[in-house]
Amino acid sequence: MLSKEMEDAVVKRMTLTLALSAVLGMLASAPVLADPHGHVRFGVVIGGPIYPWWGPPYYYYPPYYPYPPAVVTAPATPPTYIEKDEAQAAAQPPAYWYYCAASKTYYPYVKECPAGWQRVTPQTKPGN
Repeated sequence: MLSKEMEDAVVKRMTLTLALSAVLGMLASAPVLADPHGHVRFGVVIGGPIYPWWGPPYYYYPPYYPYPPAVVTAPATPPTYIEKDEAQAAAQPPAYWYYCAASKTYYPYVKECPAGWQRVTPQTKPGN
């Protein structure tokens, strides 16, 4: 058995070694235990943490960016096509005929009229 003095010396060495290793361990792990803001926390925890203490603190959340509003458009109306009746367009007489009194003929049979053209309303034949 060890004497009282030897036993006290061993206890002091063990206490000093444990305290020194605890301080060195805290100093070595301080950067690892720091949160993203660089704060280092030491303390005694009874029970477990509610959130992981190595992650961001409970008051820090990433910014929230909502989705932009949905773009809603009305469907395009289909184009409307109106078919022209070629026979009806060809059957319409011209609005006026042009008569040359000097040659007693109508335009386009004569291209020039020295006395000037007379505008005449077209006449339809009685059989048509």
